[in-house]
Amino acid sequence: MTGGRTARALRAAFLAVAVTHLCALLAGSGVAPLTKPALMPLLAASVLARGGPRLLAVALLFGCGGDTLLGVGGDTVFLLGMASFAAGHVCYLALCARHGSAPGRRTYALAGAYAAAWLGTVALLWPDLEARLRIPVALYSLLLTAMALGATRARVPAAAGGLLFLLSDTLIATGLADWPQAPVPQFWVMLTYLGAQYLLAEGLLRAVPASAAPKAPAYREIRTTS
Repeated sequence: MTGGRTARALRAAFLAVAVTHLCALLAGSGVAPLTKPALMPLLAASVLARGGPRLLAVALLFGCGGDTLLGVGGDTVFLLGMASFAAGHVCYLALCARHGSAPGRRTYALAGAYAAAWLGTVALLWPDLEARLRIPVALYSLLLTAMALGATRARVPAAAGGLLFLLSDTLIATGLADWPQAPVPQFWVMLTYLGAQYLLAEGLLRAVPASAAPKAPAYREIRTTS
């Protein structure tokens, strides 16, 4: 009971900080950089309080590393932040492979759609990206696309989270390419990113108990009546 209350309190704290962060971005407040580093640790703590796998918490903490590094600025630090997010995607891929459904026709059909989306996005962005960022962005986006595809093998929230992560990082990439941006672009990046991480965590938390639960025995207990 206590663990359940702790998990609910941590999730509520994550949502409160997330709303505060997004409002601060819209208002142009200096609170935004202070709230950003707390987001993923709170979500990771709520995952552990709910009995979720440690690897899921690690994936979220890699997201915190990426959040922190991307806020520093500079090409080298940006690439380090990208690497931190990439490590998180590897964790998600491992979780989806371990706890998701077996790949079938639907997975292979989706693989073609996701591959086409990756190729099309990279082809469009390539000419407008700085030369030193082209290969890292292409490789990172390939890993991200693979993670989003892998998430379709878990529960529906995880699949939606994978798509939102693709959208969020595509918005970042269009900024790197100096494409026209919506007003307050960081707000939209963070809105989709926070939704992505929350849905991935929620979907994988739902998938793990179902896949890890012991299988029912092949026989049933026969009850006798007197």
